[in-house]
Amino acid sequence: MLTAFDTLLGILRVVVFVIAAAALVIFTIDWLVRTRRISPFGGVARFFRRVVDPLIVPIEHRVVRAGGLPANAPWWALIAIVIGGLIVLALLEFIRGQIQFAAAAGSAGARGIVAVLVTWLFGILQVALIIRVISSWVRLSEWSKWIRWTIPLTEWLLRPLRKFIPPLAGTIDLSPLVAWLLLALLKGVVLSII
Repeated sequence: MLTAFDTLLGILRVVVFVIAAAALVIFTIDWLVRTRRISPFGGVARFFRRVVDPLIVPIEHRVVRAGGLPANAPWWALIAIVIGGLIVLALLEFIRGQIQFAAAAGSAGARGIVAVLVTWLFGILQVALIIRVISSWVRLSEWSKWIRWTIPLTEWLLRPLRKFIPPLAGTIDLSPLVAWLLLALLKGVVLSII
C-alpha cells in the first residue's frame, strides 16, 4: 500500500509543479495585459480578459477589499495556487507517515495501538492550538466554521494558563506556546508510561 501511495505522491509532485509552472506563465501574461505592457486591444489581451480574468475575479475582489491594486491579482492567484499545492502535498506526506506509523505500531500489539491513539490525540490538540494562533493573526472569527471546532479542544488548557501568564507587552498571548510545550511534555510522559 505504501508503494502505491509513494507512486501517487511522485505523480502529484510533478502535477503540482506543472500546474504551478503553467500558472506562472498564464498569470505573468495576465499581469502584462493588466498593466498594459501588452496591448490591451490585441488578440492575446482579448483572450485573457475573456478566459483568465473571470477565474481571477474572486481573488481580485479580495485584493481590492484589502486595499491592493487589481493589477496584482494574478500574483496573488499564483501564490494561492503554489501554497495550495504545497499544502496538499504536505497533507498527503503526513497521511503517508501516519499510515506507516500505524502499521508499525499495529505490529507491536495493543501497546502500539494505544501509543498511536495517544500520539494522534495529542497531535489533534496541537494542531488545534496552531489553528487558533494563526486565525488570531489573520483575524478570523473564533466562531467561523473553520475555527469553531478548536475552541473546545484548546480552551480547557488555555483558560487556566491565561490566569497565570500575563500577555507580553500587553498584547502578545504566550499561553498557546506554553500549552504547546505542556502538551508535548505530557505526551512524552504518557508514551513513556505505555
